[in-house]
Amino acid sequence: MKVLHLNAGNETGGGMVHILSLLNELKSENIFLGLFEEGTFQQEALKSGIQTITFTQKNRYDLSVISRVIHFIKNNQIDMIHTHGARANLFGYFLKKRTKVTWVTTVHSDPRNDFLGRGVKGNLFTKLNIGVLKKVDHLFAISERFKEMLVGFQIPPDKITTIYNGINFEVKKSYDLQKVRHDLGIHKEDFVIVMVARFDPVKCHTLAFSALKEVTRLHPHVKLLLVGDGPIRESLERAVREDHLEQNVLFLGYEKDVEKYYQIADVTLLTSKSESFPLVLLESARECTPAITTDVGGVKMMIPGSAFGFIVAVDRKDEIISALEKAIELKANNELSQMGRRFYEYTSQHFSLQSFAKSIHDVYQSLDDRRE
Repeated sequence: MKVLHLNAGNETGGGMVHILSLLNELKSENIFLGLFEEGTFQQEALKSGIQTITFTQKNRYDLSVISRVIHFIKNNQIDMIHTHGARANLFGYFLKKRTKVTWVTTVHSDPRNDFLGRGVKGNLFTKLNIGVLKKVDHLFAISERFKEMLVGFQIPPDKITTIYNGINFEVKKSYDLQKVRHDLGIHKEDFVIVMVARFDPVKCHTLAFSALKEVTRLHPHVKLLLVGDGPIRESLERAVREDHLEQNVLFLGYEKDVEKYYQIADVTLLTSKSESFPLVLLESARECTPAITTDVGGVKMMIPGSAFGFIVAVDRKDEIISALEKAIELKANNELSQMGRRFYEYTSQHFSLQSFAKSIHDVYQSLDDRRE
């Protein structure tokens, strides 16, 4: 069975990590990765030794790329395509109609939020994306909430498999943390928050800023490290200036080696409006760094109780403030690191990369058996 994974190629966050981790674990001469853009994703895939083909588009609306993908599918006798993301899903629809491949997709995000803030065009793309999902042979939902959402779109439950993200907890990277802190201007008395998220409205960075502004009134030595980049960076930088938080918020840009930031942080913060099964929380857990997260996707599977971390309601600034203040108190009492250790022990036992990849492969095999 030969499988071609397809993605736009402009992803640099959790989606990229998810796909690369999966393909590295499934490592096989029968697994291919197809991208529609050059960039970081392509470079990281090639470094990992993944068989990568870039079907370069002139722009994101260039549909001529479909014929090039069809040519590759036929020449390489591809049995299955596995799409990731709205653009790849749209192309998957045309590929399915013009070839005999089985088509599966992973739903990484709530399609109702994929085009937030893009006006009429965004609304059109949202409807198109949801419509296309109904045509897929099988869907992977990265949380039970996402499965329920897909069923709400009138997709039959037997076409949906819930899988949970996993990472390799055995890989540990070491850094000169004293140098990392020095380079960032972080002092011993600082309480450090790390937020690893692309700059997109769905991540709700401004909510984090608003909560931080209140927390710094009593705790001025709080630093928020923003790891990521995206289309709204300029507006976020402006928001930080308007809130007079320049001394508290550091824009670090896209970073490949995010582990060092988890390692120097006291907590990880996730304020998203929507997530599936956020990898950033597993990455944080691997470094024994506890998390404060909104109640989205499958986070309750990773944080099963208050002893393992903080879960707050979506869009509730007061709850984020309360969680941050509690975390600062726990650190002062030398109890925060114990929460991080419990977080690590729980997630490492339940969300390994090996079990995640096996779940995907088992569905592949089941679908392939039906073809015969």
